[in-house]
Amino acid sequence: MVALVRQIKRDALPSRQRRRQPRQILALLAIGLLLAGCGGASTPAPTPAPTPNEELLILAIGDSLTEGLGVRSEETYPAQLEAALRADGYAVRVVNAGVSGETSSGTLQRIDWLLQQEPDIVILAIGGNDGLRAIDPALTEQNIAALVTRIQQSDAVVVLPGMEMVRNLGREFVDDFRTIYPRMAEKTGAILMPFFLEGVAGDRMLNQPDFIHPTAAGYRVVVQNLLPYVEQALQQLQAR
Repeated sequence: MVALVRQIKRDALPSRQRRRQPRQILALLAIGLLLAGCGGASTPAPTPAPTPNEELLILAIGDSLTEGLGVRSEETYPAQLEAALRADGYAVRVVNAGVSGETSSGTLQRIDWLLQQEPDIVILAIGGNDGLRAIDPALTEQNIAALVTRIQQSDAVVVLPGMEMVRNLGREFVDDFRTIYPRMAEKTGAILMPFFLEGVAGDRMLNQPDFIHPTAAGYRVVVQNLLPYVEQALQQLQAR
């Protein structure tokens, strides 16, 4: 599937601007015909100038894991993801909208402001701080459900990375928290990445001294794991 998706050329991927082009072209043609009829002379309507291809916008929403606490801006996962996608030939821009300390409730408060950027794809990596603060998983699930619904209403494709909690919070809490993400993906059709820190969590070589935030090398692993799910989102856009 990855090979198939990588064959998609830049011209085949619809951006918000290109999805509006047919209506704009029809409107220009209609105005040209109306003016020609009023003037008496059969002056042809002007041909609209071609619009250059627009970049796809991927919005990375999350907490310090997205913001990239402790690493340089070019080492964060959104920056590395953009570089990897561009290297594969995709015309994309990845915007880092991570905020350290962010919870699902905080994200819900700012989601409408974030969506003013009209992203084509949103990577919603949120909930880790909810778990670390022992917030009721039912509230976290309610917030994530509202976030996914709001993002989908904006016509963006949602990639939902799962989060997991440390075991010392108790088995019931850890299990309840872990099941939020697959349940939300099943209910909403969001693209589920089972665990955001797969292959990174617990590895001292890939984490900073706090053992929570990845190093630049750790984020490279995150991006390698995330790429197939982002490419799946690109495929969904291409099929529209």
